[in-house]
Amino acid sequence: MADPQSNARLRADAGAPTSGVIHVRTRLTADFTVLSNALAQRRGSAITVGVAAYISSLPDGSPVSIAALCGHFTEGEILISRALRELEDAGYLERRRERLSTGQIRTRTFFYDLPGGDPSPDEPPERPKPRRPREQPAVATAMAAPANVTGTVREPVHASPPRAEAETPAPIPLADADPQAVAVLAALRRVDPRLILSGQEAARLAPAVGQWLAAGVGATQITELLTARLPDRFLVRPAGILAFRLRETPLPAPPRPPGHFVERPVVLPFQTCNGCERAFRAPEPGHCRDCRSTNVLRAAG
Repeated sequence: MADPQSNARLRADAGAPTSGVIHVRTRLTADFTVLSNALAQRRGSAITVGVAAYISSLPDGSPVSIAALCGHFTEGEILISRALRELEDAGYLERRRERLSTGQIRTRTFFYDLPGGDPSPDEPPERPKPRRPREQPAVATAMAAPANVTGTVREPVHASPPRAEAETPAPIPLADADPQAVAVLAALRRVDPRLILSGQEAARLAPAVGQWLAAGVGATQITELLTARLPDRFLVRPAGILAFRLRETPLPAPPRPPGHFVERPVVLPFQTCNGCERAFRAPEPGHCRDCRSTNVLRAAG
């Protein structure tokens, strides 16, 4: 007698989702980094989340300057700088400038897993508070809650109401700007034709160039600093790139004054050895070192 068989459909697994991503979990015991859902699922730029995840995975003491991050990522300094500013505005990143006993100024960077959380003994005493973003979104955003075993629960969090009117800086008349600084900015297009500035942009950048000129930096050196290693493609206006370089580039050392002389060591003239006619440096003619050594050995023997 044959075994009884049922033609009923097999019961589907109720735990597996029918659409969307299916996670294959692996318990890690080493070489992993814990990120909050609020940071990993942050709305906005993916570069900002990637930079935050990379900084979180680095050990203490690792360099996280713009140059170091550009050496790791393929993005340029503009996008990396924008990501750092977004993390700083959200309260995840804090950059402090401290003066050393030698008079030099260094920048210390602190990265927080949760902005505004309770401080621990290993962290600085004062935790930064999230600053108001430069542009308030007009639509509501969602913040992710911690994930449980079955999935992720999202609770809507409404954004603060937008400001009634955005505050725009008053335009600066071009006639009031430093004419020498404006001339330096206008001459940049001779080096790179893409560096075309409007009158308002030149007037807005002129005070920063004027500070460099007042510090003793020449116009040629300023042009080299502003036009060196520019990206092949501009993602923002040229004025934005120039403003970033004027703000972030360290102030070059001014040239030495005309009356300043550096004492150099005295270089002895060449002499011809009286014994082997070999050239050697000495204040007066005579024998070279080898001939003097040979004469001493002969006299001793």
